[in-house]
Amino acid sequence: MFSLSRRRPRAFARWARTVALALVPAAALAACSSGSGDDVRSSAAGGQCTPPDVPVINFTAYSTPREVYGKIIPEFVSQWKEDHDDQNVIFQESYAGSTTQAANVIAGYEADVVALSLGPDVDQIADADLITHDWEAAADGGMVSTSVVVFGVRPGNPKGLEDWDDLAAEGVEILTPDPASSGGARWNIVSLWGSALNGYGGVAEGDEAGATELLQAMLGNVIVFDKSARDSIQNFEAGNGDVAITYENEVLTAQAAGEENPAVYPPSSVLIENPVAVVDANVDKHCVRDVAEAFVEFLHTPEVKELYTEVGFLRSTDIKEAKKGGGQFPPMEDLWDVDEFGGWDALNEQLFSDSGIATTAIAGG
Repeated sequence: MFSLSRRRPRAFARWARTVALALVPAAALAACSSGSGDDVRSSAAGGQCTPPDVPVINFTAYSTPREVYGKIIPEFVSQWKEDHDDQNVIFQESYAGSTTQAANVIAGYEADVVALSLGPDVDQIADADLITHDWEAAADGGMVSTSVVVFGVRPGNPKGLEDWDDLAAEGVEILTPDPASSGGARWNIVSLWGSALNGYGGVAEGDEAGATELLQAMLGNVIVFDKSARDSIQNFEAGNGDVAITYENEVLTAQAAGEENPAVYPPSSVLIENPVAVVDANVDKHCVRDVAEAFVEFLHTPEVKELYTEVGFLRSTDIKEAKKGGGQFPPMEDLWDVDEFGGWDALNEQLFSDSGIATTAIAGG
């Protein structure tokens, strides 16, 4: 099972304040609260609202799961229509870097449901008092999908990239997203850091100085910090770079679309966990709480987990089982979660704060 421990990084709030905002037009926001109907319901905030005849769910997600939600959302809409007297539900979907999306919601974009790359981005929305319930009390700790960090390489792996220290070699051109806007970028960096501390990548177990040196060398080989994990893998598919550090599912998605670039699984990687949450303030404002909550519950059902698995988004929710792999998922020699290194609070402070190791390395310090 997923850990239910809170992972609220206060130092991490800087990211939400500094990333560029890509807000949608006001007309799209207005559409979310339009509608008519005679039914009047009480909102969680204690007021009353009139549910629209055709509910509109503003769905805001990080960049990579567009394909899987392209399958999941129609399934939900069909089921809702069948169970609710032929009522239609409209989803307005937005995909971008996870931290950018969190910042957009905080800045005023009225998302009803957020599907983000990592828990701290959801926590930033909660810290802004827009999510008022304990989102981690949901099934699976609020997480709906999992993945691992892999290397997307050129056919035949001409650079011979197998482990994290190979990425630090002179002349290796790397693509990985910008941690200021992308949750995937932070997963990539955390994966190197934790793997090095576990004794991989040519670093002795527990050697923070060695892990720091490895991280700095790898980041020094990055040729482009794209805005999102999807932008990064598309940049790689366009012929740029020798390797893209990315989600397992991104490579599987690319392969399904006919790309020939294979995935190299480093011997050690972090288990990526992706959360989804209802944004309380907005679902009450739009009077769509019942639909939004039903959708989030739907994401935890066996039928949806099967859809996630089909596109490479879901290893087992049990880390021991996830390590074993199975089916399209290769076994991992070493697989761990962020709690092994103090959780996101500690990792964000150590790596991504103003004086963090990754921050200063990217800035050239």
